Amino acid sequence: FHLIVTVPPRRNTGTYTPLCIPLANLPSDPLPFTFHLYPSSPRPLTFHFPLVFPRTPMTILDEIITHKHQEVAAAKKTTPLVAFLEHVKNRHDFRGFRRSLDTPGVRLIAEIKRQSPSKGVIAENLDPVALATAYEIGGAAALSVLTDARFFGGCMDDLLAARNATDLPVLRKEFIIDEYQVYESVAYGADAILLIARILDDAQMKRLYGLSMDLGIDVLLEVHNAQDFDRAVKIGAHLIGINNRNLADFHTDLNVSMELVAKANPNLDWTPVALSGIATVDDIQMNLGAGIRRFLVGESLVKSPNPSELIHQMCEVQRPNK
Repeated sequence: FHLIVTVPPRRNTGTYTPLCIPLANLPSDPLPFTFHLYPSSPRPLTFHFPLVFPRTPMTILDEIITHKHQEVAAAKKTTPLVAFLEHVKNRHDFRGFRRSLDTPGVRLIAEIKRQSPSKGVIAENLDPVALATAYEIGGAAALSVLTDARFFGGCMDDLLAARNATDLPVLRKEFIIDEYQVYESVAYGADAILLIARILDDAQMKRLYGLSMDLGIDVLLEVHNAQDFDRAVKIGAHLIGINNRNLADFHTDLNVSMELVAKANPNLDWTPVALSGIATVDDIQMNLGAGIRRFLVGESLVKSPNPSELIHQMCEVQRPNK
């Protein structure tokens, strides 16, 4: 190994010289190491060893995505993509996630969520069948099921159990970074998937969105700011979820979705869905005043002693008169 230093020209020669220093010649003690570039150099260069390079601390989202790459790579070895292809080819029972949300009135996506990095354990003995059934009785338009195991305590079995217990369309809420996960979602019975703009570059987002459309599964494309909203619109996304929670630090601000909707071009053909932080009837009423009538609600329903009644109350809220 060598330390490479780019040396400025000794005089006005116009060329920069790479200086190669074998690391074996450098001191092992953390003391200054000084050398002269040229015999007549008036100012020596000084390095302190060992070299320390500052690094930006990983956010919670960084940790999740790093692990997700490892998880997907392992899953491909355990269950190769070819194992899903026959199921995907024969899938004809999509329940119409987007269609359900486009129905008039307040439309609620009720979430099945065991835990989160910010809240810890939310429901230690969560029963996905009982909860999904209660959500359907209350009048939910669709279900959302967390399937990330390490950070959210979910699994694909939760999705299967919830879907089999109801007639509602089911969103797989997951950190999707690879085509493999799209095929997996279709094969396991999801009616829609979540794509998160923040964790995908433009090419990835377009590719995953296009594949989903080709396979017949709906997409809820999540954004958090105007830049990601513009990216979502550019690829033709219709269902756009505006996350009130910043995934970098999990801070939640209900104004995020309302402000973004207020700034959007009124001529755009899109359906806004407010995500995160919606907990009360008052939250629903406030968002209705901003023109948002589709919501994803999770923690408040999971913790509620009567989730059916809470959903019913939320869906009965009327848009305030202006």
